[in-house]
Amino acid sequence: MGFTIPAGTELALRLGVFLAVFAALALWEQAAPVRVPRLSRLMRWRANLGLAAVDTLLLRVVLPGSALAFAALGAAEGWGLLNRVALPNWLAVATGVIALDLVIYFQHVLFHSVPALARLHAVHHADPDFDLTTGIRFHPLEILLSTLIKFSAIAALGAPVLAVLIFEVLLNATVMFNHANVSLPAWLEPWVRCLLVTPDMHRTHHSVIEVERNSNYGFCLSIWDRWLGTYTPAARGEIDIGLPAWRDPGAVATLGGVLRMPFGSRGM
Repeated sequence: MGFTIPAGTELALRLGVFLAVFAALALWEQAAPVRVPRLSRLMRWRANLGLAAVDTLLLRVVLPGSALAFAALGAAEGWGLLNRVALPNWLAVATGVIALDLVIYFQHVLFHSVPALARLHAVHHADPDFDLTTGIRFHPLEILLSTLIKFSAIAALGAPVLAVLIFEVLLNATVMFNHANVSLPAWLEPWVRCLLVTPDMHRTHHSVIEVERNSNYGFCLSIWDRWLGTYTPAARGEIDIGLPAWRDPGAVATLGGVLRMPFGSRGM
């Protein structure tokens, strides 16, 4: 559990993986899109990428320390379950990654269940189209709360630094993958979906139909939805993406509009 990584190396690794996955998925979407977009990519990407930039700046100001640095502090201080039990390093790392993914599942359920949190999460669901940038479209206040939940989980678990690094890289990659405007080949989809959340599985979660929207909460591992009773195998016919109460492009596809969304009179 004594694994360490310099801050500069961590940033370079995460940024490198992000850019590589983003570029690969953008090319895949361009070559074989599943859905015809309602709005121009330029308009939506300005809003979605602008929101991601605001999120990053906010976290740098409010929580300048990374999750890895927090995990290293926890290891040094002996915080959490995994720092108090004798496990082989590989098992502690695997347990940490899987447990953090389960925390993200429950966090996602929470942001659908609590009205005040659902107002924040509506920014994500109000995207009128569904592509890789939807996966990084979250209101800054939601990102801040999500980060605090993640830090609390790291402390309670005593998640090893390597587990946190693997989890952060996986989460950043899979959240773009399962929001991509693509589909896996029909023969491959069921095999991948047995373990991982696929775009076809997660697309159902972005349906305007409430019962479909309140299912398929997973981001990385698909097993949580299956085991905890929130799995919907497929949507009812062609999926209408977005939120019925939020259809105005000026509100849902501009940076100013999405920043103001949680403070209006409409929710999810």
